[in-house]
Parts: sequence; C-alpha cells; structure tokens
Amino acid sequence: MTRDDLVFFVNGKKITEKNAEPEKTLLTYLRRNLGLTGTKLGCAEGGCGACTVMVSKYHPHQNRIIHYAVNACLAPLCSLHHCAVTTVEGIGSMASKLHPVQERIAKAHGSQCGFCTPGIVMSMYALLRNNPQPSMHDVQEAFQGNLCRCTGYRPILEGYRSFTKDGGCCGGKAQSNGCCMTNEHTQEHDSSTLPVQKLYDQSEFMPLDPTQEIIFPPELMSLSKQPQRELRFAGERVLWIQPCSLEELLELKATYPNAKLVVGNTEVGIEMKFKNLFYPVILAPAYIPELNIIQNTQDGIQVGASVTLTVLGDVLRAAVKKLPAHQTEVFKAVLEQLRWFAGQQIRNVAAVGGNIMTASPISDLNPVFMAASCKLTVMSKGEKRVIEMDGKFFPGYRKTILKPEEILLSIEIPYTRKGQYFSAFKQSPRKEDDIAIVTCGMNVFFKEQSNIVQSIRISYGGMAPVTVLATATCNRLLNRQWNEELLEEACTSLAEEMNLSPSAPGGMVTYRRTLTISLFYKFFLNVQHKLSLDLLKEGVTVEDVRPEYTSATELFQLDSPSSVQLYQAVPPGYSDDVVGQPIMHLSALKQATGEAIYCDDIPCYENELHLALVTSTKAHALIKSIDTSDAMAVPGVVAFISAKDIPGSNMTGPVVYDETVFADDKVTCVGHIVGAIVADTQAHAQRAAKAVKISYEELQPVIVTIQDAIANKSFFQPVRSIERGDVAQGFKDSDHILHGEMHIGGQEQFYLETNCTLAVPRGEDGEMELFVSTQSASKTQALVAKALGVSANRVVCRVKRMGGGFGGKESRSTILSTVVAVAAHTVKRPVRCMLDRDEDMLVTGGRHPFFGHYKVGYMNNGRVMALEVTLYSNAGNSLDLSLSILERALFHMDNSYNIPNIRGTGYVCKTNLPSNSAFRGFGGPQGMMIAESWMSDVALSCGLPAEEVHTNSLLLPGEEDEHVQGGGFHSLQSTSGQFHHRSQHRWTKRGLSIIPTKFGISFTAVFLNQAGALVLVYSDGSVLLTHGGTEMGQGLHTKMVQVASKTLGIPCSKIHITETSTNTVPNTSPTAASASSDLNGMAIYNACQTLLQRLQPYKDKNPKGCWEDWVKAAYFDRVHLSANGFYKTPDLGYDFETNSGRPFNYFSYGVAVSEVEIDCLTGSHKNLHTSIVMDVGKSLNPALDIGQVEGGFMQGLGLFTLEELRYSPDGYLYTRGPGMYKIPAFGDIPIELKVSLLRDAPNEKAIFSSKAVGEPPLFLAASVFYAIKDAITAARAESNLTGPFRLDSPATPERIRNACEDKFTKLCPPADPGTFIPWAVQV
Repeated sequence: MTRDDLVFFVNGKKITEKNAEPEKTLLTYLRRNLGLTGTKLGCAEGGCGACTVMVSKYHPHQNRIIHYAVNACLAPLCSLHHCAVTTVEGIGSMASKLHPVQERIAKAHGSQCGFCTPGIVMSMYALLRNNPQPSMHDVQEAFQGNLCRCTGYRPILEGYRSFTKDGGCCGGKAQSNGCCMTNEHTQEHDSSTLPVQKLYDQSEFMPLDPTQEIIFPPELMSLSKQPQRELRFAGERVLWIQPCSLEELLELKATYPNAKLVVGNTEVGIEMKFKNLFYPVILAPAYIPELNIIQNTQDGIQVGASVTLTVLGDVLRAAVKKLPAHQTEVFKAVLEQLRWFAGQQIRNVAAVGGNIMTASPISDLNPVFMAASCKLTVMSKGEKRVIEMDGKFFPGYRKTILKPEEILLSIEIPYTRKGQYFSAFKQSPRKEDDIAIVTCGMNVFFKEQSNIVQSIRISYGGMAPVTVLATATCNRLLNRQWNEELLEEACTSLAEEMNLSPSAPGGMVTYRRTLTISLFYKFFLNVQHKLSLDLLKEGVTVEDVRPEYTSATELFQLDSPSSVQLYQAVPPGYSDDVVGQPIMHLSALKQATGEAIYCDDIPCYENELHLALVTSTKAHALIKSIDTSDAMAVPGVVAFISAKDIPGSNMTGPVVYDETVFADDKVTCVGHIVGAIVADTQAHAQRAAKAVKISYEELQPVIVTIQDAIANKSFFQPVRSIERGDVAQGFKDSDHILHGEMHIGGQEQFYLETNCTLAVPRGEDGEMELFVSTQSASKTQALVAKALGVSANRVVCRVKRMGGGFGGKESRSTILSTVVAVAAHTVKRPVRCMLDRDEDMLVTGGRHPFFGHYKVGYMNNGRVMALEVTLYSNAGNSLDLSLSILERALFHMDNSYNIPNIRGTGYVCKTNLPSNSAFRGFGGPQGMMIAESWMSDVALSCGLPAEEVHTNSLLLPGEEDEHVQGGGFHSLQSTSGQFHHRSQHRWTKRGLSIIPTKFGISFTAVFLNQAGALVLVYSDGSVLLTHGGTEMGQGLHTKMVQVASKTLGIPCSKIHITETSTNTVPNTSPTAASASSDLNGMAIYNACQTLLQRLQPYKDKNPKGCWEDWVKAAYFDRVHLSANGFYKTPDLGYDFETNSGRPFNYFSYGVAVSEVEIDCLTGSHKNLHTSIVMDVGKSLNPALDIGQVEGGFMQGLGLFTLEELRYSPDGYLYTRGPGMYKIPAFGDIPIELKVSLLRDAPNEKAIFSSKAVGEPPLFLAASVFYAIKDAITAARAESNLTGPFRLDSPATPERIRNACEDKFTKLCPPADPGTFIPWAVQV
C-alpha cells in the first residue's frame, strides 16, 4: 500500500515524516521524535491547556493565513499536513532572546511550578498573533482552556493586562501594580503613609513588536495553493485517509461504512484513549470545500459540517450585528452556549458536525439545534436528503438516524420571526470549560399582537440518554396566555415529564429535575419581559416581569478582575539586602521558555523502556489468576512485572509497612497496583496493560464511605482525643445546647505534572539512580532500597523540580517509584513512567474526606462555653500519614477561638479506597471548617450577626479588629445589606463572611523537624548550595539563595542550586508542613556561618579586598571551603496520653472577608470580593509570599466550592481528569482581590524573623463558603425558613440550589434513601 509523506513545519523547520502514525498525537511527536519538551502533558484530554501550541495554515476558503491555539495532546499528527506549528521554544529562549509574552508572565510572578506556563504563554501568543491589542475580555477568553494549580491566576492576568488596549490601567480601581493612579489613592486602603510598593516594574517590560514574529514558511504557502490530492497514512493498526473532494469522501464512506470522520479529534481521541474504542479507519474531511461552506439561505444560515466552532461563532456574531434583532434569536442563543463551550483550543478545532454526530446526551448545542428545528443535509453515494432535527433524530444513547454510509454535510440554523423568542441555558459545576449538568433550548412563537402561544418547543440535554423534547408539556401550553397560570401548569407538567430514576447515571437527580423547572422559569421571565416591551410598541399591554424578579433574567457576565497587593518594603538604605525584596522566582524565565527540565523532559536513554501500570478493577477481592498472554503479544512488550519479581521486600509504606509494592493475593481498592508492563514505547506499554486479564473472587464487605466504616467499626488504631477544661460542667453552665454535623469532601491535588519516575540501574553493586518528581527524596531512596533488597547507600534519588506537589508527592509518589525501580532492576535497563492524569487520580488518593459531629454549649450572647467534637476521616486502604493528619485536625478544632471547655475525639476510618494522603493544610482546614460550622450554627440560633459571635469567642480580642479594618469589612457589609433589603432581588442574593485562621507550624512527628545543608565554595568564588528541601514551585530554592546571599554578603548571581539529591544531604525530611524555609534556611545559615568564620582571617588581612580575593587566599592557604549545616527545631513534642506539650513552634495567623452573589434558581455563584490580611512575619520575599497566599486561597476555593470527587457505591472513581473534576479556572478568582501582608510583625522563632506561608492561607477560602451560606440564609428567609441548616462542603451549585428551598424544589422531592442504589456516594 502506498504511504504518503507528511510534510509540515515546526518552529520554521521543514519536517518530512515518511512513516506518519495515525495514532500518534502532535504532543508525543514533539516530545519524543523532535525532543521539544517545552510543550507539556497535563491531562491528555484537552482539559488543562499545558500542551497548547499554535498552528498556522493557509485557509483556501478565506484566502488568508490563520493562526490558532490547539491542544497538542489531542491533535493527530496526520492532521497537520501543510501546517506550521509554533511551540514555546520557537518564540524565544534564554540564550537568544525572550519573547515579551514569556518575559511578562515571569516578571509578573505568574509562574510558580512552571508546568502550565508554556501552555499559557502559547495561548497568549496565539491571541496576540491574531490581535496585537486585545481587550481584557479577549485575554480572559483565550485562557478558558488553560488551568494553573499554583498561582491563583491573578498575577498571570495582571502581567498580561499590560498587552491590552488599556495597557494595564485598571481604570482607577486602585490596583497597585503598575497603576498610574497609585500615589493619589494611597490613603484610601492603607492607614500608614508609606508609598505602595510594586511587586515588579512594568516599565522594564520589553515592548511587543508584531513585525518581529516568525513568518509563515513561503514554501508552505506555495504547497498549500497547489491542487490537493487524497492522502493516506498507514500506521500499525490504523489507516488515516484525507480525501480532497466530496465524491472521494462518499466513495470511501461507502467502502468503509464504520469509519469515523475526524476533524478536531476532540471526541474520537478521547474515545480511543479512555473508552478503549478502536477505529481502524479514520477519514479526515477537514479540507473538503462543500463541508466548509457558510452561506445565507432564505430561512437562515447554512454551515458546513467541518466548520469549527470558532468560525461558527464569528459568522453568527457578524450576523447578529448586521440583521434586525428579532431575526437572530437562535444565533444569540448559540453564541451564548459557545461562550461556555470547552476552551478556546477545543473550539478552534472542533467541528459543528462532530458535535451533532457525537450525539452526546449532555451536548451544549444539540438542545438548541433541536428546539430551533434546524435542518440537516445528509448525503451518501447517490443520495442526498434533508432531515429536521426533532425528537426522533437521536434514537438511542450516542446514536443518530443516519445510515452507516451517510455523512452529515451541513446544518441550517434558522432565522426567527417577529413574535418568536428563543433562549438557551447551560448549567455546569464551573462556568468555564465544563461539561453540562443540564442544557436546554427553548423556543416560543406567539399569535400576532397577543401573548397567546401558537407554537413552543423545549429541548433538554442531561435528562435522558439522548437529547429530548418536552412534547407533553409543550402540547399543554398551546393556545394559552403567557401568564402565571401557564407557568404553574408548565412547572407541574415538567416535573412529571422530565422524571429521572433516582439511580440515573450522573447522579444529582433532585437538582437536575429542579433545574429543568428553574431554567424554564428563567425563560418564562425572559419572554414575559421582551413580549411586554414588543407588544407595548404595537399598543397592546400585557403584564411585565415584577421588578424584584428581573435579576433572574440577566445573563452571566464576567467582569475583568482588579486587585491590590500590599506589603512592607525594605526600608531605604538596606536596598542591597536581598531578603525582603520581591525577587522573581529563579527559574521563572526558564519555565516561560520551556527550557526548565522536569522529570519526563530528561532525554531518553539509548536502551530505555516505558512502563504502564496494571491496576485492580475491584475494590475488595482475591486475585484468582492473571493472564498476560494477550499483553505479551503486543508489539514491543518486554516483560510483565509483579510481586514475584521483587528481589527485596514487597512490604512498603511511609510510616508503617502496611502496604505492598504489588498486590500479592488480594486487592483492597480499585486502582490497587497488581503489576506493570514494560515495553519499548509508552503507547505499546499502555495498550498491553489494558490487555492483561485478571480474574477475581469478590469479598465482602466493600467499605467505601465514612458511614460504612462507622457501621462496620472499621478504624485504624489508635483513636486520638484531646481535652481541656471540664466539658460536663461547661454544658451545665450554658444557656443553650445545639447538635450538628458536617461532611467535608476530599480533594485531588491536581499538580499539573503527574507522578513521574525514571530509574537507571548502574549495573554494579546493586546501584540505582532515580530521577523522581517527589517531595520526599529520602523516603523514596529508603523504600526503593527496601524493595530492591539493598542498603540505602546504593540508591541515589535526584529531584530537580516538580510541576507542583501540594502534599500529593510527599508519600504517595513512592508507590510509582518502587514499581519502576523493581522493573528497571528486573530488565536491567533504564525504565521511565509518567502516569497519565486518569491513572494518577485513580491510584494516588487525595485529601481526606472528613465527617464531624458536634455538640455546642453557648450563652445568649453567642459566647461558646463548651464543645464536644467527634471527627472521622476517610483514610482509604492503608494508614499512610492519616494519623498525623487527624492529629492536626484535632489541634485545629477550635480554629482561633478560645473555648474554655473542649473535648475532641478522632477516628481514622479504614475503607476500600486508594489511600488518602497529605494535601496542603494536612487536616487543619478540615478541623477548622467544622469549627466554623458550629460557629455559624450558634450565630443562626441566636439570631446575632456572625462576626459578633466570632469576636465574643476569639482568642485575642482586638486582633481580628485590625484585620477587619484592613479588609474594609464594614463598607462591604453595608453594600451587601442594601442588596438584600431592597426586595427587588428575589432570585439573586448576596452574602458576606469574615473568617480568621490560626495554623500551627511544625511537623507533628517531632523527628521530622530537622534539616541539613551543604555549601560548597569554589576557588573562583562561586557558591554551590544544596539543602534537603525540594522545589515544587513554592520558590524554596529562591528563598534559600536569598538567605545564603544575605548571610555570606554576596550577590545572588554568585550562588547556584542545581537539584536536591540524597547523595549530598542525607536523611532529609519531606518538603512539607510549610516548614521548609524555616528548617533549611536555618541549616544554610548555620553552614554559611562556619564558612564565614574560616574566611574571617583573610578578610582581616585584606579588608579592602572582595569576596573572590578572600576565597582565593583561603584556598591557597589550604582552607576547607565546604561546610555542612544542620538545624533542629527546639523544644517540640506533644503527649496525647497526658494532653500536654508543645506541638508547634509558632502559629501563622490570617483573616479573610469575602462577598459572593448566588443565583437561587441555578445554584451558581460569583465571587465578588475577597480581602485577605496574612501574618507572614517579616517576609523573606513578598512576591513569593503573596503568590503563596493567593495560590493557597484558590486551592481552598476549589476545596470548599467546586471540587467534588465522585465514587460509585462499589468504590470506583468517576472523576479521573479535568473533564469531570473541576479545579478553579481563570474565571473563578474574586472580581476584586486584596492581599495584605501584616506590617511590623517579626517572628523571632524563624530564619530572619519570617513565618511559614505555604499552608496557612488555604483555609481563608472558607470565607467564600460561609458567604455563600449567608446568601442561602437570605434566600431561605424568602420562603420563611430560619435557623441553622446543614450545608456540606463543597458548596457546589447542586448543594446551593437544593438549600434554597422554594416552590420549585417542592415539585421535585428526593427519593427516600435505601429505596434505590445511588450512582455516586458521599465518601
């Protein structure tokens, strides 16, 4: 068979690929074939944007060159014939010249771990290539498909605001960085008269020069203009055919009726990777002229099936501008859906035809097309027919009525008429780039000059296995007046017609049923309002919407954010002192150019192999047999590794050895590692791993939830308790007693770089070198040595940097490292494995879900006298670090409040889930969240303002007051109050909350509070610094260089840190507990002092000399120029037996006030404002510290309002990637965000009077949760519901909507628990 050459350009270089593999993505080709590792793999499903690159091509239909951002992880290599690809390496580098897009994100402190940075840089670059002066709205839109887990997004938007038309002027919203009005507005938000300090100087930015960009290759231009011919690329299993005419396509479809048509590969790519579907023939119709048409017809606009969603949006926007408003109702509805349709990178390649033919039951557009009765033209060889998109178009789940040999040619989107009204709605957990819970299109046409319904069509997605029409309801509404009666009838009818089984896939059944009604109600109000205005023009009067309901008709608008950052500057005269200066992260520029090397970016070794895990599909079972015959037959497979291959011990675990490297005879969770396949490529290894057949004998009980564990008494020992005062007497003395409970969901760390290990056997004495993305180099070394049966001195573990860690790589990274090391030892070749996102989420566990039960005794004024709390944490199938996490939760169960009589008891639940582990906050946020829950209940019971009840119980009255003024709490309170009390907002409510936090700093395991450092001074005066901490984006290395620079009195440029390794500093503690700067900083200080003492004599001899002179003199005098440093935190230790001791070295304090707005009909909320005051002592680096505060806050925002891990009742995790699991996106940051670092608060207990900052700020996001609860309280009051109510975390739209009880929720009562098996359970 003839194979064609694939010709394309990458960064201006021509590439002719003779053996193009249809199953290979552009990302794999860039990274493995071309060695361009700047483009990163974050999720492999187009959901995180880490792999964004720019594609340019000549577009024959538009006769111009188009540039657009794409997800390289989904783009098939074969789709790039005659395209030019630009990656992050192609636009600038450290060696040649940075591009302004790269420079600004780094200098604005928008890159922490740096793993998402190249993708964000390329999204911005593609925007600027198309629009050199974008608006802020354009910038926000360009980032809809990009995620970042470290920064909290604010610095990225702010750095890139400088490219916009307004050029970084915030319009006087007092945004300190680069604001032209700063000096006049200083008094307003800062009591002192110190000038506002900037975290960076915008005037230093290089200007953007659009004429300097890479040109489109002229050779491609001439190639693209030549007549095209059919192309065929044959791979190992798949044939890719790109026909060039409609005839060819129809001929091929007749020959291969089951072939898939692929334009953007945004659906087929996912199916082949995650759903194990296999398509041997792929047809690529992207370039066929008839499928790209856009033409106006008599009835509407006809759009070819290959037209991308981005182009569709442009066409419809132009039509809306040009045509009279009454004609474009459907167009506006489609545009409204497109606003929230995936991210820019997906819209740029996904075709409108693919969206229809995928036939997804939760499609955003199909309900709109169906409600509008769009006409579809379909064709096969010899036949062409036009069909209407109606209730029969989708006969079953993901099926359409097209015959196998037919293709969809085009869709006609109709104009609307006078008297016709159309709306579309989409409700999803997160606004940006999210799959829908319920979508709908609604279309009504009235008889002339009246409000009597002539025809109506309502279509829903997410309410059945297919997109459905609510025919029964619509029939009932014909010839009726559009008024309250019609509304009542419609709601009752919809509640009956749109019924769902309580076990329906997707869960959230009550919420989905309520949404069908609530969304219709929004449509009803919209139409009532427009109709009354339109009829008024014709002299007919009908009732308009009541003013207090108007807010329910407003479309969601995203305002562009503004922010302020305040910190205490280094006083003048100390400016050569680097400590306290907002120095940029040392690797930020490298991260922005893609030159920073992460674990998987290390070039492949000559004979290297790739590993894929084989994991359990049962939660609790015996392994009967493992059949690897099919797997071993896959090309390139070298070995299957399992428990029998382990030379040392199969027992492993971070604290107690209660886990196995490979499951031996029994599995105790879905995702339990049973074995591993080693093969020549990752694709082969993964394909073979899926082919391994394991047969099980299932065991009972399967314990998944905390409630299951309580019922089965399945707990790890010991049970912990802490007590102070006389609890029984405290309850006797109280005026009132209340009981309550709360559940806090777990959270996936979602570091952008998944777990990765490269193991290189050294071939002698059992030596092995490991390159690992881990926070615990020493623990990795120890557990690998144990598995290999060698002593630790034969194993070296090296960590350059991580693409995020957040605790997820503190202990769980070793489950992969030990497997890879055993495999490398067995095959005696280097072995590499970087987990795919779905594997990583499945096997590594996350933050512990908690359930808390409390009994509170309090006085009439809200002062809490006695408290009894019982905490349960869901630990999963092994102990891991769960006991320490539970202890920290108990230490923080009173948050910042002084409760005289208190008792806390904690149980660690043993369940059949993958073991949960450390995550930023380490149990602290869960303990404090329960505390705020009983505080909120007490306030609601007393009917007093929450902040008054807080103040009555605070540890140090007066401390919060300073924070309150800093946050501008009182002015916010008045605006929020006005919003409520003006009764004009029945369906939109605002809420406000202020939350303090107090976080203990130290490892609760005393022996971990130690650190070592090694400082080497070379004879040229340069210094090499090594310490026990690892860099995961938090800027630890940057701070350590600052500490050494200040101590030695030399500039930072003379000091370098290459990596963390176990052969330079032994027995290191994990980089965790926020204590790494404290511990390693003191160790470095200690080592530097030793060196200074040795150099002192040479300084005395030559006082006018410089550093280099003294170092040389010492070297020639044979002085030892390397020093070890060591530090241990003094006087720590807590005894649970006697309830006494000092668990923490000191506390970090903070307070936040937040204001939110909720939509009571859908449960969506908007974060309007947050002000944070954080006590970080005397900051070592305010830029990094503010970055940690904002990043921690956003992670907390995810924990408390968005992120929901969903498990089936038998322990299967549904949420395995960004598609189902939503972390905060760019659009989730508060519209106004103020962060102040507390002034004049030095902390003598840590290095240079600083304080730890990593974990403490995370809990401040609880202010958003309790602001939401405050808003729900106002909504409930409208239905005459008062007093405490339970709101579990996270406060998702589902929970918010269900808590705002009203006449609509009454129509959809939930099924009784126990009468059905739910789709998902609360673990």
